[in-house]
Amino acid sequence: MESLLQDARYAVRQLAKSPAFTLTAIITLALGIGANTAIYSLLDQVMLRDLPVRNPQELVMLSCEGSDQGRLSTYGGDDTEYFSYPMYRDLRDKNSVFSGVVATDQTEIGVAWHNQPELVYGELVSGNYFDVLGVKPAAGRLFVQSDDEAQERNPVVVLSYAYWQRRFGSDPRVVNDTILINSHPFTVVGVAPPGFRSFVVGAAPDIFAPMMMKPQITPGWNDLDNRRSRWLNVIARLKPGITASQAELRLAPVWHSLREDELKGMSHVTPKFASGFLAKSRLHLLHASQGFSPLREQIGTPLIIVMSMVGLVVLIASANVASLLMLRAAGRVREMSVRYALGASRLRVVQQLVIEGLVLGLGGGILGIAIAPVATDLLMRKIFTDSIAQIPFSSVPDRRILLFNFAVSFAVGVLFSLAPGLQFWRPDLMQTLKQQITTSSGGQLRLRRVSVAVQMGLSLLLLFGAGLFMRTLHNLRNVSVGFATDHLVGFGVEPGYAGYPTDQNPQLYKRIIDTLAALPGSRSASATSDPELSNNDSRSSIGIPGYIPGENEPMHVEWSEISPGYFATLNLPFVAGRDLTDQDTATSAKVVVVNESFARQYFGDAQRALGRNFARGGGPEDKPEFQIVGVVQDAKHRNLRAAAEKTVYQPYTQVNPKLGIAAMEFYLRTRQEPKQAMNSVRSAMQNLDSKLVLDTLETMDQQIENDLSTESIIAFLAVSFGVLATFLAAIGLYGVLAYSTTQRTREIGIRMALGASRSSVVQMILREVVWLAGISVAVALPTALFLSHYLRSQLFGISNNDPLTLMGVVIVVAAVAMLASMLPARRAASVNPTTALRYE
Repeated sequence: MESLLQDARYAVRQLAKSPAFTLTAIITLALGIGANTAIYSLLDQVMLRDLPVRNPQELVMLSCEGSDQGRLSTYGGDDTEYFSYPMYRDLRDKNSVFSGVVATDQTEIGVAWHNQPELVYGELVSGNYFDVLGVKPAAGRLFVQSDDEAQERNPVVVLSYAYWQRRFGSDPRVVNDTILINSHPFTVVGVAPPGFRSFVVGAAPDIFAPMMMKPQITPGWNDLDNRRSRWLNVIARLKPGITASQAELRLAPVWHSLREDELKGMSHVTPKFASGFLAKSRLHLLHASQGFSPLREQIGTPLIIVMSMVGLVVLIASANVASLLMLRAAGRVREMSVRYALGASRLRVVQQLVIEGLVLGLGGGILGIAIAPVATDLLMRKIFTDSIAQIPFSSVPDRRILLFNFAVSFAVGVLFSLAPGLQFWRPDLMQTLKQQITTSSGGQLRLRRVSVAVQMGLSLLLLFGAGLFMRTLHNLRNVSVGFATDHLVGFGVEPGYAGYPTDQNPQLYKRIIDTLAALPGSRSASATSDPELSNNDSRSSIGIPGYIPGENEPMHVEWSEISPGYFATLNLPFVAGRDLTDQDTATSAKVVVVNESFARQYFGDAQRALGRNFARGGGPEDKPEFQIVGVVQDAKHRNLRAAAEKTVYQPYTQVNPKLGIAAMEFYLRTRQEPKQAMNSVRSAMQNLDSKLVLDTLETMDQQIENDLSTESIIAFLAVSFGVLATFLAAIGLYGVLAYSTTQRTREIGIRMALGASRSSVVQMILREVVWLAGISVAVALPTALFLSHYLRSQLFGISNNDPLTLMGVVIVVAAVAMLASMLPARRAASVNPTTALRYE
């Protein structure tokens, strides 16, 4: 231990004597380690960390496979992970393998307190939610089962800790106070603990409400008693001693029995549907210690890719510092030789070098941990662009992040210390001690060349990835969505937040559309229940007389309720038939417009689809009452990557007023500049009804850019890492060439004295560059092509082995190598032969 402390003190003194070298090495390492720490901080919270609940390894999430019909409402994840409330209730009450079963759903709600309204995210949960998860309150109490026994009987809520701090200033007196949710009074009974956000990782609900209060939380949409409406997630805690596979086997007969009971409630069921619904249906239990996370599916792979890229940056930084250390070690040859001559062992000398490397590594780590929170915060703000959502993760490093930072710093310090350690493993003592001026052996120079070659190869890998991601981003930004996105302003309104009864919604929607249409510069205004390019789905089962579905063919389509003039507002052209009009009312025949994909799939083409009828619901008892009167061109709906889906557009005026449409997205096509138009919209809506909350007022172009936030971040980081890696490689190449040129001064002088021209000297230096670059490219190219296969899921409109991108990257690396070599080559060409011959 004493020797380690002695070496550490000596290392600090030695490094302090070379402040420029030390500062350069620490900053180089800090950039790599800081970037690694920042990315890992987000990766850990999204992908690796268990939920902050009691015994998270006992949690499972339920998933089912098999045919189904009816309504499906999701906010992410797989469709099989959603259940109806009656099915949840049956599974909760009729199992013998769980100690508790809970249900959850995410939604938006309008909150008012002291006459200050706002739109926030909420979570509907079963009464046993907090108890089963093992979460304790920060203030007041959490829900109990009696809070969730009967519909609309217990208007109580729990606040998230972050919302309690932000909106109520952490005032404990808010407990038992009343707030308005969707204009209904609710009592605040407690505050959730600070470490807990939700079972849904990536969600940050501000309000928790009992499931039985759904009619008031989601006005116009109840479905608590509807077995054909799947909209909630089910989580369970296994009893002690029972594994997920054992529980799944024991639940199989229960699941079969429940599905059999549901099947009996359906009329006119075909044998094929019955087989898919019952015989082929299975209930699965998914490990859920890390929660349920649609966000994990969305950004998990990009995070892994970015983490891999930043890992390459650390390797390049390590190789660069190793090159610097080897150059510095050339001036310490006599020092180390004297140490060996005085009896120092090889391990003792290498220990000293490793300690010096660790001091540099820890210095880079300390600076990196200071940089990381800022980088993490910027990264999260770019990813989470939702205007009302709170960032669901923390940028403050905790113990796990500090340990990761220390581990990376330690590993990097040891890694780049190996190069000078190998350099001094077998020194030539006699030759070195005889020399008056230190020199470098051929083996040491080869190590530096290998280090530079590695840096150039890794920079090529990063540049290739950056090129693919940049072209993907360019392709997405220029992809045709099927309708015009410029000068199109959108926003959402949910009248229930302002206290409107459901049966008054259609009249309000008409007033809003008329208000928007009367604005200066307005070309067209309309509304839809299913917003465009918002990563939302609103699907429904259908049945088409005479159409026989293929094996495992889903009979689900996207279903949108729209206002007349919707297609004109979007500039979405008709292929056949007519538009929906104000004459299509609740008392007239039910009509719809479908898109080309729908018409081709079920009728062959657009003309044959006109006048045909089909049923909504998909069950044999559902009547084919919807007649197709028009066919529009296909357009992207879910997002820019997804292909156009089979879509049905129904007039919102033909929806049963008692059921109503809880929310609509309004679009305004304007001649004004978007910013001016949005100001006009705010003023007009304030004059119409100041209680209405506008959800995400923005242009369609802004919405698309927000949707591309993940791709933008990947492209930006990839380019940044690629440029940084190439810069470091260029510095490393320059250092090696400058040093080798200095070492060959006498040789160059002799060549020039014997008649060699300056151009031939330049060519000699450039040949060395070509050799290094050629070896790097030869090794890196097949590696890049192999690794690019793992990027395919993140690319769009470009092959993972795109030759144009590959050629461009090779040209960039070659150009940078030539630029880095120009100054050493010019210096070599300007050597004075007379001076060089006296050089030793």
